[in-house]
Amino acid sequence: MVAEVCGCCGKPPGECTCWEFPGWGTVENIVDISIDAVESSQEKTARLGTWRATAICGNDITSSCLYVSALAALYAGPLAPLALLLVAGVLYLFRGIYAEVGSALPLNGGAYNVLLNTTTKGRAALAACLTLLSYIATAVISGTEAMSYAAELFTGLNVIWATVVLLGAFALLNILGISDSATVALAIFIFHLFTLTVLMLIGVAALVSDSTVFVDNLTTPIHQWPTPRFGSFAVPVALFFGFSAAMLGISGFESSANYIEEQQPGVFPKTLRNMWIAVAIFNPAISFLSFALLPMGDIATHKEALLSEMGSRGVISVGGLASDALLPWFVAGWISVDAVVVLSGAVLTSYVGVTGLVRRMSMDLCLPQFLLQTNQWRGTNHWIVVSFFLLCCSILLITSGRIEMLAGVYTLSFLAVMALFAVGNLLLKRKHPELSRSSRASTTAIVVALVGVSAALVGNVFLDPEYVRVFAVYFFATVALVAVAFFRSKLLTWGLRTSAALCRLPVLRQSKVQTLIASLLQEVQCRSIIFVASEGTVDDLASWGGVRIVA
Repeated sequence: MVAEVCGCCGKPPGECTCWEFPGWGTVENIVDISIDAVESSQEKTARLGTWRATAICGNDITSSCLYVSALAALYAGPLAPLALLLVAGVLYLFRGIYAEVGSALPLNGGAYNVLLNTTTKGRAALAACLTLLSYIATAVISGTEAMSYAAELFTGLNVIWATVVLLGAFALLNILGISDSATVALAIFIFHLFTLTVLMLIGVAALVSDSTVFVDNLTTPIHQWPTPRFGSFAVPVALFFGFSAAMLGISGFESSANYIEEQQPGVFPKTLRNMWIAVAIFNPAISFLSFALLPMGDIATHKEALLSEMGSRGVISVGGLASDALLPWFVAGWISVDAVVVLSGAVLTSYVGVTGLVRRMSMDLCLPQFLLQTNQWRGTNHWIVVSFFLLCCSILLITSGRIEMLAGVYTLSFLAVMALFAVGNLLLKRKHPELSRSSRASTTAIVVALVGVSAALVGNVFLDPEYVRVFAVYFFATVALVAVAFFRSKLLTWGLRTSAALCRLPVLRQSKVQTLIASLLQEVQCRSIIFVASEGTVDDLASWGGVRIVA
């Protein structure tokens, strides 16, 4: 809609120049705010408790059990459990890093939020682009993998269109609201943890009854591992690349910070704790037990469905059953169903995380304002959900379901986001030490965590240099889309001046393009902004990235 007059000066769009400089504004010191009045005016929304908040991000991070054990074994051989323990150690350090930032800046946005408050909005927006890429890749890869498992159970299932339906189903669920989404996520989370626990018990029983396979795997020469290593540094090199690959097992840990505003007070650090416990227990244990159930070569062969094969062979070993017996088939099918369910839960995580991030970016004028519109039905940001659904479907169809093309995007974007969050914590300590925090991570812990995730980033680049090319294509495409919204004021200003020159031509004098562009520019620039601070001066506010207060 074209505005008839400017909200600042009351002039028509063609005559208004307020967009060049809307004025210095005013500053007021209000001391008599009634707390009761503020609380009564706030919208009462249901916030997530510990387990429902944990379930949303927990489904993503615990779904890594389906592939990370095989990945680590592929590069580190029998050192895979040690590599996964090292990953758990790095994640423990990130617990403190995320908890400190979350207590100091309890707002949605994750890495974008902390960098927005410590660097420039442009740099924060680049971190947001990485997070968006991570969520897109997670949704498409997890959805496709889930339907690939389903295709093994239901012969003839079209994986691509089944993935579209899955993405659409979770889009509808998110439009219904985060409370309904969290309830579904919790059911998925409980079922998945139960399945992993049963699988571990089967593995332990098989190891106790017969340790022959386990001993053979441990005594296999290093040059006969799935990825042979040679030379005096063979063991550390194998451990390094195993660690690098195993770092994918903690993807999803960053998601809780993107919906922190939807969590009850004090819940956020508990979600970090719960995710760390799950990763520290299940990933190394399942990797360890895989060497007790399958020869090392078979682990690499069955990397796409390792847990199903572990369950089947474990039951055969413990019960002395034939390979074609009903019980092994049932256990393998049960684990496949669990894979479908928990990978679908990872899709839900992407929706919830991207909704919190995009809403925050739109509020900061980094993305179009229409994304903030809520529906009267459930009060949710439907345009964010619908846009994400369409974007994921378009990428799925463009790649024709070949998710290996997105593997590099998924890997590099996730690790880069983790690294930037650690950098943001260091900057927050230096620039805003006055902020209240319920916990603090030591500088040494942050540096060690940053070195660990950076090493994993380098390791993954060496494992597959093609990752960099594919990642660059998707990253710059995402940056270009965000840049259009981010630099819309400059683009509209350039368009206004260009149209003004062109409209002087006789043939274009009746054109309304200049008025339309001027109106759009007014909507962007001539708006009132209220910056509320509990204490401090205007000079103090300037340290938060050059804040300008206008009325």
